[in-house]
Amino acid sequence: MITKLKPLTLAALISAVIVSCSEQKEEQHDKDKPFASRYQAQEYAPVFIKNATVLTATGEQIDNGSVYFKDGKIVEVGEDLSEPGDDDLLVIDADGKWVTPGIIDVHSHLGVYPAPGVQTSADGNEMTAPVTAEVWAEHSVWPQDPQFSLALAGGVTSMQILPGSANLVGGRGVTLKNVLGRTVMDMKFPNAPHGMKMACGENPKRVYGSKGRAPATRMGNVAGYRASWIKAQDYKKQWDAYNKSVENGKPGKKPKRDLQMETLMGVLNGEILVHNHCYRADEMAVMLDIAKEFGYKVSTFHHAIESYKIADLLAENEVCSAMWSDWWGFKQEAYDTVAENVALVDKAGACAVVHSDSAVGIQHLNKDAAKAMTSGNKMGLDIKPKDAIKWITINAAKSLGVEEHTGSLEAGKMADLVIWDGNPFSVYAKAEKVFIDGALKYDRDDKTVQPSSDFDLGVLKPQENRL
Repeated sequence: MITKLKPLTLAALISAVIVSCSEQKEEQHDKDKPFASRYQAQEYAPVFIKNATVLTATGEQIDNGSVYFKDGKIVEVGEDLSEPGDDDLLVIDADGKWVTPGIIDVHSHLGVYPAPGVQTSADGNEMTAPVTAEVWAEHSVWPQDPQFSLALAGGVTSMQILPGSANLVGGRGVTLKNVLGRTVMDMKFPNAPHGMKMACGENPKRVYGSKGRAPATRMGNVAGYRASWIKAQDYKKQWDAYNKSVENGKPGKKPKRDLQMETLMGVLNGEILVHNHCYRADEMAVMLDIAKEFGYKVSTFHHAIESYKIADLLAENEVCSAMWSDWWGFKQEAYDTVAENVALVDKAGACAVVHSDSAVGIQHLNKDAAKAMTSGNKMGLDIKPKDAIKWITINAAKSLGVEEHTGSLEAGKMADLVIWDGNPFSVYAKAEKVFIDGALKYDRDDKTVQPSSDFDLGVLKPQENRL
């Protein structure tokens, strides 16, 4: 039996080595592609957190719980876990503290509108044409924006940076890990799909109607979307035919590249997720019909203050709603909301997300979720912290297409998590420690673990050194 196994074992080992080398080559090849993620998780000691109240974002609250993570991944979460025997294990007694997954914001403009900011650093809105699907937010992100570190202090471990909402189609968004990076590629969430920003309602028709051009009305908006999708379908048809000819060994004429159409085709191919700024329920329903007409899916409606009116429709179509708890009334289309919006969407079985769209709000997303939970409970919906935590973690991860990697405390996922100094749904709660891929990236009690960008460091002698 042993003699028979030896050659098999050797063959298996050789096969494993070949597969491993192949995977490494493929991984390296992917990193060498233009604009690919060059994010590298930081090496860190294994960590065992014990005696904490743990919200897993899987619908479970574990009192007196433990979380063990190693090599960037969560190994085990539960009660009565034995302390692992790792020699360099870091043990954290979190008695009286709470642990949650890292916060994820699906709607941010950090880096494209840095602060302090001036007109020349406002790079988030390509307001030169109603459809600018060809622009990518990542090509505007300034990694030295000090707002990233402020968001980290609020427990934010990942976020989507989106273009602005002036255009019918504003361009591609990018999902980032909230880490310091010399370039935006050092921050890009590995293998996260691109988002594509679309906008309904007042913004596009105001921006372009005021210039005497289309769209000037909501019907003009819809005509603009549909005309673009017709072009995109034709573009996709040309590439599908070409790719098929290549597969058959008889390559035809290669279509000319069109950056705008490439992004739209990416949506039609299911590779890019649609993130649609849309306030009114009736307009969301129209956007779902457009998606049905052209065969794509809307991932998330953003600023969806009227989602409560069509929560059943959103659940049926598996579309997320990114909402505020109580930010409303700043323009006509933002008036008809209710404080129970988030809770009602959640109770209807739809994907409810609390987002910021604010460099300040992103620092307090836990409190925004707390307000939404309180509003729901006041009308008798009985929402617990173990449920509400999903609005800023796993549901946000679903919206961005990264729920297989992060957003909940489950074995095998990225160890992106926060230790809070108390109940995160208390107005007094603060993020005490923030881990990203298992490495401590922020510690409220240790200034050496509070990241600073070049901007924070300042300039000693600006007139001599830089001017």
